[in-house]
Amino acid sequence: MIWNLKQKITVLVVDDSAFMRKVISDILNSDEEIKVIDTAKNGLEAIEKAQKLKPDVITLDLKMPVMDGLECLRKLNETMRIPVIMLSSITKEGAEATIQALAEGAMDFVAKPENIFDMKEERIKNEIIEKVKIAKNYKYFKSDKKSTGTVIKANTTQSRIRNIVVIGTSTGGPRALQDVLPLFPANVDAAFLIVQHMPGGFTKSLAERLDSMCNVKVKEAEDDEIIENSHVYIAPGDFHMLLEKNGNDTFKIKLSKDPPLGGHRPSVDVMMESVSNTGFKNVVAVIMTGMGRDGSEGIKKLKSVNNAYIIAQDESSCVVFGMPRVAISTGVVDVVVPLKEIANEIMKIVGVHE
Repeated sequence: MIWNLKQKITVLVVDDSAFMRKVISDILNSDEEIKVIDTAKNGLEAIEKAQKLKPDVITLDLKMPVMDGLECLRKLNETMRIPVIMLSSITKEGAEATIQALAEGAMDFVAKPENIFDMKEERIKNEIIEKVKIAKNYKYFKSDKKSTGTVIKANTTQSRIRNIVVIGTSTGGPRALQDVLPLFPANVDAAFLIVQHMPGGFTKSLAERLDSMCNVKVKEAEDDEIIENSHVYIAPGDFHMLLEKNGNDTFKIKLSKDPPLGGHRPSVDVMMESVSNTGFKNVVAVIMTGMGRDGSEGIKKLKSVNNAYIIAQDESSCVVFGMPRVAISTGVVDVVVPLKEIANEIMKIVGVHE
């Protein structure tokens, strides 16, 4: 197929390193559906060029002089609706800024390798190209995140579990979780396990940010940890998270470096299958925004073995209607609801404890 410039996805590449601007431009221009129309070396220049050129997508470095990536993102969101993909370093500071950027409207991010020459690796090239193509059709949503001033944590801990809620999500997930988890009361009668597709180094910052907004305790899962009610456990990036029976209605988390499943580690299917294998009956499974099909096998097993209640996010509220679409096509989903109704739907099943 021959593409002219009008049909191509136009991209503005923003990075303070001339080398990175060249590498990213070369990667994107190697795909016949994408055209880099210009580059900028800081946030201020990016805003001027974005206003003039109106690109379809912007790739945005976080750490830059004059105006950094976060400030640039905020200014872009004030004046125009251009999908933004952050390029982030795998440092604690970089991870925190990335999670903040996702919360403030960046569509997704690509983790920069520690050695910048590894940017040319096939895996990273494919990731950048794929994310730019998805970003072209990005839908903007206003987040209903609650003020952190109203957070009331539960004092008591309870490791006898009456309900388990498993949630799988990918692209759009960090922001979507902000519209679900803060709605649970401190005494919700369930333990939550979440797989969010994300590389190592970023999930701890995600858990910390969500914890600051929630009445329930949100944390990155640890190996051999006994799960407790009113706690949310997020699978660490680059580890599978499994659940094992530990005794009478008590369970512990196992982290695994087994090979990725369907390209994912952590994998939603791996988590859900492990929950199914415990034989526990009071399970709610949720598939939220994300590309691909992860979770579709897991929900089938949870339905047939555990008679789980299955919830899928609807198309209109998804950033990417991939995982929920495939989940719905399995025929085992009980209810399809907008993002803002997911917490309510879960609460109908699990309730609160005294």
